[in-house]
Amino acid sequence: MRLTIKSTNMELLPDIKVYIEQKFGNLEKFLKRFSGKPIELQVEVGKPSQHHHKGEIFYAEANLILPGKEFRAVNNNYDLRVAIDWVREELARQIVKYKEVRIENRK
Repeated sequence: MRLTIKSTNMELLPDIKVYIEQKFGNLEKFLKRFSGKPIELQVEVGKPSQHHHKGEIFYAEANLILPGKEFRAVNNNYDLRVAIDWVREELARQIVKYKEVRIENRK
């Protein structure tokens, strides 16, 4: 799986980059069936603008591109790590649901 990390309107600190790599790296356990095929994960974190200083000022967005299917999750939050966690859980939920539907369609 190829992971691309982008930051917008903020500096991407090394500890945030490591946190993203750890959180999204374990998504591979859901994608074993697609091994050998190109899988791309694009993660973007940042602030919507430089003007906001209160409330949900951080966002995380992830796009997981599989052969024939694309998953997307976005979250705004007051804490960047919480937004990253939510996006990761949402992607995992979407993958599991997709796998369940594919299994049901085979029957």
